[in-house]
Amino acid sequence: MDVHRLVGEIDGDLRRQGSPDRAVQEKAYLKSRLEHYGASVPAVRAVAKGIAARRPALTREELIALVETLWAGSIYERRRVAVELLEMCGDRLQAADIELVERLLRQAQTWALVDELAAVVVGGLVEHHAELGSVLDRWAVDDDFWIRRSVLLALLVPLRRGDGDFQRFSRYADGMLDEEEFFIRKAIGWVLRDTARKRPDLVYRWLLPRAARASGVTVREAVKPLSAEQRAAVLAAR
Repeated sequence: MDVHRLVGEIDGDLRRQGSPDRAVQEKAYLKSRLEHYGASVPAVRAVAKGIAARRPALTREELIALVETLWAGSIYERRRVAVELLEMCGDRLQAADIELVERLLRQAQTWALVDELAAVVVGGLVEHHAELGSVLDRWAVDDDFWIRRSVLLALLVPLRRGDGDFQRFSRYADGMLDEEEFFIRKAIGWVLRDTARKRPDLVYRWLLPRAARASGVTVREAVKPLSAEQRAAVLAAR
């Protein structure tokens, strides 16, 4: 596979899908330091799907080389394609690839890239490689709040399904509950909200004794699926 030629094709597709007006608006909205072409999320996703469909036998080594090359350009849409490809081809990744994903998370600097990497890519690796729990433990006390947010979101998908490791999430969330960073507060509430859709009593029992410590952002998200009585009790406890 000629990686640079393929990235050139991807770049051309993204440029053709771009809009200067959208690029300006999106860059401002995301407070982004990256260059933006202004291609919509569906358009970016279609480009990534096209690559995956044309190259179903893409190997792990080819995938990583493609992701690295796309990411290196500091162009937002190319990085989005890299994230989409990691999601679509996640079954090819190995536990050791958490090092690559961690680097991408540290360089992403926006929820629009971090959240999918964390929830889907890291989450998938953690589900299949239990030994990566030690990586999450390290991330949970990292100085970079995007890495701490990623720890929480890495547990989201299985918890949303009605299973997953709520005890581990509880430990991480409890350690971050007093933080003032909006993206941490929001992530805790987001995971609690999605967990509560299947297991409201579990979330209620966890949140009630912590309601006075939790931020308004966290509580407002977490109580949405709870019963009226449970919501009232949590809000009163605040």
